Amino acid sequence: MPDPAPQGPATCWASWMVGEALPLWSSAGYNQPRRLYHERLTFDATPIPLPHLRLMVQARQIATFCQAELDGVFNAGSTALDCLHEVQARYWRADGQPGWVFALGPDGQPSSSVRDLYAHAFILFAHAWAYRLSADPALLKIVHKTVADVDAIFHAPCGGFWDAMPRPDGLRRQNPHMHLLEAYLALFEATTDQFYLDRAQGLVALALNRFISPRSGLLLEFFGPDWAPCKDFGQNPVEPGHLFEWSWLLTSYTTLNPTDPLAAHIQTVAERLFQAGWRHGVTQNTVRDGIMDDGTLSHTSTRIWPQTELARLLACRQTNGASNAAETDLLAHLTRTFFTTFAPKHLRGGWIDRFDALGKPAVDHMPASSLYHIYGATRAQPAATP
Repeated sequence: MPDPAPQGPATCWASWMVGEALPLWSSAGYNQPRRLYHERLTFDATPIPLPHLRLMVQARQIATFCQAELDGVFNAGSTALDCLHEVQARYWRADGQPGWVFALGPDGQPSSSVRDLYAHAFILFAHAWAYRLSADPALLKIVHKTVADVDAIFHAPCGGFWDAMPRPDGLRRQNPHMHLLEAYLALFEATTDQFYLDRAQGLVALALNRFISPRSGLLLEFFGPDWAPCKDFGQNPVEPGHLFEWSWLLTSYTTLNPTDPLAAHIQTVAERLFQAGWRHGVTQNTVRDGIMDDGTLSHTSTRIWPQTELARLLACRQTNGASNAAETDLLAHLTRTFFTTFAPKHLRGGWIDRFDALGKPAVDHMPASSLYHIYGATRAQPAATP
């Protein structure tokens, strides 16, 4: 990998993604006999057998390779569509009940019949991109049934949804709602059906009214059944990566729905989340894992996905003309750190997913699920479609 500084962030992300990452994860990362993607590879790109093959991982890989095909940079869309058909056959109502099972075992049968909102959000997201690629109306029929299943299975008081059924605990989490918003925005872009934009609008309102602390302006992670913060001020965890992800999503929403009466306010909130994440959650040009709702840095460990969420947001801000010289400099430093630390040359399209507080690798494998985040950052880079 050439030095990203003289090459430029956009070219660096694109050349690595097309030349190394997509080839790796479409070959070593794909189980051709099963028509399903592997969850993990060793650092020498050997698949790691697991007792559970999660729906979420399949959905992320399907969406990513459909995007790459639509972007005209990598030809693996047909494999992704084949995988989606296999996923539909094995995960959707596989136990005779509404919704999608959480995971499959090595025998191809459900290993967990839990209904998980996060996973349902991603299978909707995958269908959005598969429909854009194939224009197959049968996909939208499954989408409509899945949306109805989400409403029925995860219905909860005070707005929003439960995280999973059966419920694992009494907590409510913002994270699956964030990805459900992402799915509805993708479905609206794919279909121009107002139904999906209305769903997105409801989730944006939920975020503004429930997820964001009026005292700090930060978006919290965990809540009680009535969406009250779980703990006293200063003790509630906040993830900087999610601040950047929400900032990007809220901006995307206002772009798609500029006539929303709250559009200007939503964009202001998006800006505040970005600035707060940068101010409190970034040190040494690296996004840290956690802060508290008073802005105190709580976890100096790092993961790969928050780096990509900030990289995507910075790239989008450049494209929209909202960035400044400091942001351009941060993106250059972030890119250099990404390709020297998280995705070093010797992994040839792979990555180290996380590092501990001392900067040492905290994993012994490469998770496929990170590709979704990395491709999102890559395709956002200005003037360099991957």
